[in-house]
Amino acid sequence: MTFDAEIDDYEAVLRYERELSANTCAAYGRDLRIFASWLAGRGIASADGITRGEIDLFLDSERNAGMSSATRCRRTAAIRGWLGHMRSRRLLKRDPSELLDLPKKAKPLPKVLSEEEVARMLDEVKGTDPRSLRDRAMLEVMYGCGLRVSELCGLRTDDFVSEGELVRIVGKGSKERVVPVGPAAGRALAAYYASGRDALVRGNATETHVFVTRLARPFTRQGVFKVIRERAAAVGIAADRISPHVLRHCFASHLLQHGADIRAIQEMLGHADIGTTQVYTHVDAARFGELHRKFHPRA
Repeated sequence: MTFDAEIDDYEAVLRYERELSANTCAAYGRDLRIFASWLAGRGIASADGITRGEIDLFLDSERNAGMSSATRCRRTAAIRGWLGHMRSRRLLKRDPSELLDLPKKAKPLPKVLSEEEVARMLDEVKGTDPRSLRDRAMLEVMYGCGLRVSELCGLRTDDFVSEGELVRIVGKGSKERVVPVGPAAGRALAAYYASGRDALVRGNATETHVFVTRLARPFTRQGVFKVIRERAAAVGIAADRISPHVLRHCFASHLLQHGADIRAIQEMLGHADIGTTQVYTHVDAARFGELHRKFHPRA
């Protein structure tokens, strides 16, 4: 594949200069390598061979292949950023993506489970063996604190402060926030620490990750997905309805349903833009309609 060195250089800039998350850097790198492979198939092996026409043809091929608007939007952003970076390093005489617009990104409503479904899934995990105690604590913390899966995997024992009533999270862009740990999550964590975690870490006092696998290793994103889907399947929740991010959506949506302030939810989720959080007001629209039909005198 051509352009390997240029893409590696840009990934390093994203990671160490712009301080983007490892997942974002990896996604941009994959997108650019797909673009580079497409260019190679057309015999283009140098940066100056990349024209606006070639970019448009690539993006058209992505759309015709059925790629989602979100994926195409991210790939367009990756290409624009990469070519702009090469122009700034004088590897390009001109940037062919300079006037390239991002595709309109569809904003589907987030999937959420009902409060009853979440409670049923959590309550089903009731064993006293180390794995059950770990899984219950993991699910309670994800739902109770609204964590991203990467944030859950990175949790350390000293991230819990104020006698365990708060958890300090380092989220996207290395931004730090503090989120309350509710009573249910606190009880599950206490049980896990008392009777489960030592067995899983096998007495390794240097291991500071909160959640570890049966091999005494920190969890990966894939490992968390597996745990959640296994526990959801036990209570009849289909795999396509549940994921770590669905629990994060449930955290926000259920708080909103109970009257929480949208700005407070934004802070707890770690959203930089209130517009990202406001999607949950649309999720709750069906409930608002039910209330209107039930209580309004003219309904």
